[in-house]
Order: sequence, then C-alpha cells, then structure tokens
Amino acid sequence: MNTPEKEPSSQVPPLHCSLTVENLTSLGTVHKSVTYKGIKLILGRNEFRDIIVRMDGAKHSLQFPVRDFQLHKRFMKEGKATISQKNVNLNLMIANAPPNQLAIFMKTLASKHTLLGPKQGVINARQRLLSTVPKSFEEISPLTLKEYETVRSNNGRMPLKERNGNVPGASPVSSKRKMDKEQDLPSLKRQAPSLRNQLVLTTEQKKVLQIVQSGHNVFFTGSAGTGKSLLLKLIVGALSPDVTFVTASTGVAACQIGGTTLHAFAGIGSGHASLEQCVQLASRKVVAQQWRKCKHLIVDEISMVDGVFFKKLEAVGRAIRGNNKPFGGIQLILCGDFLQLPPVTKPGEKRVFCFQTSAWNRCINISMELTEVRRQDDQEFINILQSIRLGRCTEDMVDCLKSTESNEVEKDGIKATRLCTHREDVDHINQEHLNKLTGNAKVFQAIDSDPHLSKNLDSQTPVVTKLVLKVGTQVMLMKNLDVGKGLVNGARGVVTGFKQGNEGYPIVRFLCGVTADVKHEKWTVRGTGGIYLSRRQLPLKLAWAFSIHKSQGMTLDCAEMSLSRVFEAGQAYVALSRARNLKGLRVLDFNPTCVRAHPDVLKFYEDLRKIYDLEQQSIESYL
Repeated sequence: MNTPEKEPSSQVPPLHCSLTVENLTSLGTVHKSVTYKGIKLILGRNEFRDIIVRMDGAKHSLQFPVRDFQLHKRFMKEGKATISQKNVNLNLMIANAPPNQLAIFMKTLASKHTLLGPKQGVINARQRLLSTVPKSFEEISPLTLKEYETVRSNNGRMPLKERNGNVPGASPVSSKRKMDKEQDLPSLKRQAPSLRNQLVLTTEQKKVLQIVQSGHNVFFTGSAGTGKSLLLKLIVGALSPDVTFVTASTGVAACQIGGTTLHAFAGIGSGHASLEQCVQLASRKVVAQQWRKCKHLIVDEISMVDGVFFKKLEAVGRAIRGNNKPFGGIQLILCGDFLQLPPVTKPGEKRVFCFQTSAWNRCINISMELTEVRRQDDQEFINILQSIRLGRCTEDMVDCLKSTESNEVEKDGIKATRLCTHREDVDHINQEHLNKLTGNAKVFQAIDSDPHLSKNLDSQTPVVTKLVLKVGTQVMLMKNLDVGKGLVNGARGVVTGFKQGNEGYPIVRFLCGVTADVKHEKWTVRGTGGIYLSRRQLPLKLAWAFSIHKSQGMTLDCAEMSLSRVFEAGQAYVALSRARNLKGLRVLDFNPTCVRAHPDVLKFYEDLRKIYDLEQQSIESYL
C-alpha cells in the first residue's frame, strides 16, 4: 500500500550551539569577533525568499542572509563547522553543536541553496529598499524526497563550494574517499540523516533517544543484534560534544564508539583504593576539570564494569562536583547486556554487578530493553539464541547446533574464524597457520602519535602494532570501509597478493565478493587528561582464530567454535550470537553444559520485565 510522501517535521529543528561571528577586513584578517554561547540557530527565508540564518539567544537575536558562501566541515564530528561569506567578509563559526543535528543543518542549508539556484539575488538593493512587502521570517522545511532527487539530478553535483577535510580518526586515504563521495552528492541514505533515522529506528529505539534528550538517566539493554551500538552512536551525535564524555568498560569497545575507557575518564586508577584516596586522585586539576565539565556520561558494555568500582565512581562524582545529586548531577546513559560478559574478577574475589549496588538504584531513572533482533535473519536461530541467552537449551536446540558441525562455511579460500575462550589459544592458532604459509612475509608497522604510549593504543584500538601478512593469510576487517559493498567491521577475507611499490598494500578478497586494496586507516582515542592518541595501521587482523571477548559487538560472516573451555556465564551466548545465521556457523563438540546464565542476572531481568508495564506510564510522562 502506497502512502503519501511526508516530511519528517514542519521545520528543520533549531541547532543548539555556540556561535562566533567574525567580521573580516578586505585582506581577510579578523577585524571583530564576538562569541555567543547557549544560543540556537534557525534556518529560514525572509520576504524576498533569501535564505537566512537566525541566531536566537537569551539577550541577542541576529539575522544573517547567506548567499555566496562556503561550508567548512572538517571538524563536524566534533560539533564544529563554519559558514564563510567572502562577499560580505563574514564568518559564522559554529561550535559545541550536537554532530547529528549539525549535519542535518548544514546539508539542508547547502541543498536548499542549490534548489533555489538562480532565483536567489534576482531582487537588487534598490528594489528591496523600495519594496512595500512586509518584513517576514518563515522557517525552512526539511527536504522532501522529491527535493533530494532534484538536487541529485543536477549532474550529481552541487554548485555550492564546500571545503571538506579529515575528521579526527580518519586517514588521508579515507578522507579522500569521503570527500569524493560528499562532492558527488550523496545518496539519500547519507544525505538525509533526519529521514534515515526515522526509517531505521524501532519504536523502542526512538523512545530511548527521546528519554536521553529529555535529560533523564537511562539504562538500555537488549540481546545481541538488537541495535544497541547503532542507537548509542545516534545518542552520541545528538548531544553537545563539549560536555559529553563517551566511555566503555574496555578499550576496544571504547574505540568503536569514538570514546575512552571509563577508568581513563574517572582518573582513579583501578579503583581498588579507599574512597578517600580515590577522591584525592580525582581531585587532580586535569581530572577534576573533566568531572566538572561533564554533563552527559555515556558508558557502553556496562555489564563488564565492576559494581564496587561503579559505586565508588558515583561517590567521587558527588564529591568532586560538590553536588549531592546522583553522580553529582551528571546525566548517565548506560548501555549493555548483563546476560553477556560479566565483570572480570580475580580468583576467589566476589563478583558484584552494577545493578546490585545502591548507586544503581539512586542513579537509574528508567530501564528499557530492546527486543527486535536485526543481526540474524534466521528465525530458528534467533529462537535458539534467545533461549541460550537465558541459560536454557532444549534437546531440539542441542541437535540443531550439533548438526552445524558438518556445515561447509568456507568459500573462495576464506575459512571460518574459530572463536576461542582464551587469548593464548588465539595467538597460538594464528601463528601456527601463518608459519605454514609459503612465500615471503610482509610486515606492516603501526605509526603511533606517541611511541611511548603504544601499549595504551594496543589496549584501546582493535589493530596491532606489528602486522605480518603473507599471500593466503586469513584476515578480518576491523573498520567499516564501505558498508554498501559489505566492507564492514568483521568482514572476512583472504590476502591474494600485494600491490607493487614502497607501500605494498595487501589485496584482499572478501567473502562479500569484493576484492579491494586495503590501505592504512587511522584510529584516534582520548586518553587521561583529555589528550588524544592516534594509530595508523592497516584495518586488518589475523582471523584463523579470534577471542570471544574481542568479538563482542561484531558480526561475523563465518564462524567456527568449540565451547568446551567456556568458563564464564554468557560466554557461549556471546560466541554463538556473532554469526548471522546457522548456515554460516560450525559448532564443534557442542555440550549443553556450556550454556549458563548468572542467576542474579536472570533475577534482575525478570524484575525489569515485571515493572516494565508500570514504568511505561512514567516513560510517557518523561516524553
């Protein structure tokens, strides 16, 4: 059934940000600069149909006609951009804007300018002066699908000049790829984030996003493949970057969302010291500045955060910020699945989950569970995974998983990745297979911004310092390069050769059918004290074997596993849920005793679902 085309809203949402207005001399030097904080920018048209950027603040309201301009978007992922108007010697420098909203604002401005085309500037100065048309300001509406197609059909290019550059974390190669794609007008999926989000988000995801934007503390959870990572990235893009700190329990998880570890943010070391000592550590100038600046704290993979550490953090937040509200008044956005990997504990040490602490009860206003699985497309497999997540495995499920032992998951020389419970097994298997390959080895050494801190980058980035490859090496892609072609994080491939020349980049044939030259990419992580560290390396890792812990959050094309050495509750579920379907999975020697769920976690989720209906009334009131 066809439905009429409709716009996502009647106007483009206001952009909440800071704005610096620079008046330039004829030589391009700054003559006057004024900064306005806590303002909102609105796109509109005046009575002559000129595009206007209106700034509304507590004390000021200004309007800036924008005609002949350039957009500078190099740091847009940091919430920064500039609208440069050389004809009137004016720069509008935007800062501390939610990145997703900034992208919508800038793309709408550029596209509306393109659609207006030659109509703009037809009315000369004298006509404007003598006009009797009453002054007006009408907010610009978002682009419809028809308008997008109109812009795209303009030879695929936008006449508006845009200056694009590297975003933090992008290499020169990836930036050039991005610049080429942006200058050739993007497809609807890239061009219309506001429309795209409406199309892909479930009702549950939309509610979580609304709750976050309303300022309430929230914990959202869900089984593997329910879109927690996607939602988290949208949340990050919806908040002001200057006061939002993105963290995760592990370095690799933090790197995937462009953040740092929770320990690095907290600045209290391992957290094993007394509360008084932890407060002293967090009182150091640089660390305390972070704590006081933070308004939104995002923590991914919260299930692996030790409860005692979480409780100390909550107390430290109150002490450092001089605020007795939960976490010192910081908004908490927690994400994770307690039925997956638990906190790491030493032998004999009691395990405490975050939800078992008094701090959790004080801090978390709303808990929501995402239920729609998107990673797997095989309903039988989804049912098996949902049961195993809860520690259950029927005889039929056992038979089904045992039958996968005969699956032929290899294709075009690409073998299944074996998921292992222990890291030493992973290293041994990968090295053994690499040594068996004939031919010359080629070594790719990472280029780190600070070689003295390479160990930090080892734990916080998904790539190694030294990568050794040969023809025939089984590899896994560790970064999204081209989602449309299937070159995504977790894609499996095999090295078929090397390019000639000094760089000698590997040529990789991927299971998705694409053969590509894989070049250096860049990862940027935030360390203690706000410093940034970066690593340039090939986005590849040896993939004959991979650890279950390192695979968390990934989707694997083909996987093989023996779960006989499973030692943690939820570990078997994490391993099995990496696969897309039963056809791409081979389970060796499956035994149902490896399927376990922690009883305390089961009780937590049981209680969470019991109060879900009651909380719905509260959730609706928050929204």
